[in-house]
Amino acid sequence: MLTKFFNKRKLQIYAPVTGEILTLDQVPDPVFSQKMMGEGIAIMPKNGNIHAPIEGTITLISETKHAIGLLSNDGTEVLIHIGLETVSLKGQGFTVTVKTGDRVSIGQLLIEVDWEYIRDHAKSIITPIVITNSAEKKVQHEGTKECLMGETVIMVTSSK
Repeated sequence: MLTKFFNKRKLQIYAPVTGEILTLDQVPDPVFSQKMMGEGIAIMPKNGNIHAPIEGTITLISETKHAIGLLSNDGTEVLIHIGLETVSLKGQGFTVTVKTGDRVSIGQLLIEVDWEYIRDHAKSIITPIVITNSAEKKVQHEGTKECLMGETVIMVTSSK
């Protein structure tokens, strides 16, 4: 019984982009601020593209290229939603470099983003990173205010 307790695996989730870390309640969109999609954090990007925050498999690429879903080896579901109200851009400003079913490694390029275009044509560039199956996971925020893509651990998950 104790071995099960001590062997809880933890998944480190790395920053998919460099920027300032925000709590979800700071996101000006109720879907994210009220955690309807799940627990997580958001990043106000400073620069760079979107990279894999975990090792896993691409499970979703939205038709409008503004969101991407990944499944980790331990079953954690991670959704990266680039900007707010970016679905209306109909894919402009995004170049996806992977496809559904691809295995990816931490730091691997997923989506090239034209931040200037997004800033000019969408509500916000704030990028929520959400654990969509957080009801099944314990999600711990690391409390950092700034993050570097592929280097900063922004969240840790484990089974409940």
